[in-house]
Amino acid sequence: MKILKHLHTINTHKLMVMKMLFKVGLYKQGLLHDMSKYTYTELRVGAKYYQGYRSPNNAEREALGYSSAWLHHKGRNKHHFEYWIDYSTNKESAFEGIRMPVRYVVEMFVDRVAASKTYQKENYRDDHPLFYYEQGVKKLGNMIHPDTSKLLHHLLRKLAKEGEKETFRYIRKEILKK
Repeated sequence: MKILKHLHTINTHKLMVMKMLFKVGLYKQGLLHDMSKYTYTELRVGAKYYQGYRSPNNAEREALGYSSAWLHHKGRNKHHFEYWIDYSTNKESAFEGIRMPVRYVVEMFVDRVAASKTYQKENYRDDHPLFYYEQGVKKLGNMIHPDTSKLLHHLLRKLAKEGEKETFRYIRKEILKK
């Protein structure tokens, strides 16, 4: 039953994100993280395209040329930089990334760590989220605000070098206390 396996993946990821957000003091975000994944729009895609080693949204995108679940998800979850894309006032480009509030950048960081752990399982290492981000950031152009990208990259590098415990302490004591 793909739906049960997909629900297990969602629940595992959500619980992991919640625990990490609690560690940095973002309790409300921890409780509310990714609630849209339980809506029919996102859940049916997960059930249909579930594979267990990557997001079902990628499989839907390959099959249809777009992902209805992702379009729904990113428009309802402020921890995705895509939520923060708006029309540009710059005549050089039509769209641009808007600076994300710090608490959502932290949630985006935690979400990436939890996603890496969820899909990498026992092969996970603290440098995986950094590697994944660096593979895709070159394609983003001005779709992610430079300040947002800088903070996210800083946290991912800190995780890769110093580990989870020290990075979460730093977020709680330095980043969120500013």
